[in-house]
Amino acid sequence: MQWLKEIGVDSYYLDINARRGAVTATTPPHMYWFNHEIMGIRLPDNVTDPSLVAIYNDQTLGRILIFDPTSEVTPFGQLRGHLQGNYGLLVTDQGGELIQVPKLSLSASGNLRVGKLVLSPDGTLSGQITELRRGDNAANQRYTLRAATKDADRIKPIESLLSYSLGTFQINSASVANLDVYDQPFEYFYSFTAYKYAKSAGDLLLVRPRVLGNWSSDILEKKEPRKYPVEFDGPVRNGDSYEIKLPEGYTVDDLPPPIDADYQFASYHSKTEANGNVLIYKRTMEIKELSVPVDKLEQLRAFYRVIAGDERNTAVLKAAAK
Repeated sequence: MQWLKEIGVDSYYLDINARRGAVTATTPPHMYWFNHEIMGIRLPDNVTDPSLVAIYNDQTLGRILIFDPTSEVTPFGQLRGHLQGNYGLLVTDQGGELIQVPKLSLSASGNLRVGKLVLSPDGTLSGQITELRRGDNAANQRYTLRAATKDADRIKPIESLLSYSLGTFQINSASVANLDVYDQPFEYFYSFTAYKYAKSAGDLLLVRPRVLGNWSSDILEKKEPRKYPVEFDGPVRNGDSYEIKLPEGYTVDDLPPPIDADYQFASYHSKTEANGNVLIYKRTMEIKELSVPVDKLEQLRAFYRVIAGDERNTAVLKAAAK
């Protein structure tokens, strides 16, 4: 804080609890309730940088940028999801003020995955994937890879992702970009071959359009009723887009239906279509609220079941008559 003061910028301590919900709007502002200390930086009126998004507007102090100096991999101006929406004690010369830390937009965090793939008549799927990660998704990967010194170690998260989504596979190439460039999205580039990805049934091939990524959850598939809200890591927007070139001599016989699930706390949309000899699958998921209260948990359970069903759906390809 001293170096900010030296350049004429006011800053303040912000005591907060790293677990959202531990402190609420009605919690007495006592130091006992806080386990983490971050900062509030008063922005000069002439600072309009659009990358500074974690801003709290105080009626007296003006625009306060919330900054966590302990999160080295979080770009300056942004904030980790678990701190968003929390209540913290802003400490100024006039005393302490309990404030609610801002929630960032959906576009600040998420994962966009794009695949260009080719399916062989024997069911083998191969091709290239590009992943672009922002916000917490980028920070988590950077934390995971910060101790990696070999290329083989840097692609282990890719191996885990493929193992959850595919059976027998081989990684043909893999690389990362912007590992240490924190103000840019983190990126993965990799190619793979998945053997027997599509299943044969006579003259048919059954292929799952959703190639990678598992967005469903069984968190609510328990016998015992849940007594507490479900807390999300933070707002997020994820997207998948896959183009699968069909084997020569095959045409699309049947496609999964489009999915549209909209709730106040989240939404999910997917669509599978054919364009010539290419099968196209696109989906998006948005987590719009920070938590889901107990009285809406049945909606959340239904939401996850819709996603799980879509992730299992298959398209049917038919071989042309000989």
